Amino acid sequence: MRTIELNKRQEQILQIVKENGPITGEHIADKLNLTRATLRPDLAILTMAGYLEARPRVGYFYTGKSGTQLLSDKLKKLKVKDFQSIPVVVNENVSVYDAICTMFLEDVGTLIVVDDKSLLVGILSRKDLLRASIGKQDLTSIPVHIIMTRMPNITVCRRDDLIIDVAKTLIEKQIDAIPVIKETDEGFEVVGRITKTNMTKILVGLVDNEII
Repeated sequence: MRTIELNKRQEQILQIVKENGPITGEHIADKLNLTRATLRPDLAILTMAGYLEARPRVGYFYTGKSGTQLLSDKLKKLKVKDFQSIPVVVNENVSVYDAICTMFLEDVGTLIVVDDKSLLVGILSRKDLLRASIGKQDLTSIPVHIIMTRMPNITVCRRDDLIIDVAKTLIEKQIDAIPVIKETDEGFEVVGRITKTNMTKILVGLVDNEII
């Protein structure tokens, strides 16, 4: 995995802190013959990235963590609510034919099925629709609730769940997407979805240092 790339001055700052920490920003600036204002952006980047730790009236410490460790630490703190996508839903009474069209048009691998109150009642995967398509039955006359996976056999997550836990569930269950739900007195309201594509974007964002 590619680590966060540092420029030459940031590498020099790290080395100074390793050898002299705790050390103030002013003393770092003196060693590099630069002003404190010039160093401020570099120190901010190194601190936000996790390479350095700053303590008031004490100075900067080197955390001793590698780029890979820092990426891992960041990933373990991410929550579903910050990365969920808009859910792609169909009503339980739409036909299998219409569901196939929706899946194609929305370019997704999983459809979330809801009832007339917009509450979660099922999940439709590509495999479900493929199985229903084999044979001579009229797909326009078969409602999706006949072939969908029903509760309680649906894996769900909540907005405050950790991304790393949802990722492990996607792998363990070998599924493409998980609905994000909000619990109500009547049932599960669908508020989003987390997919393998979301996970890929998160990993790329972490490696490219776009997620802090």
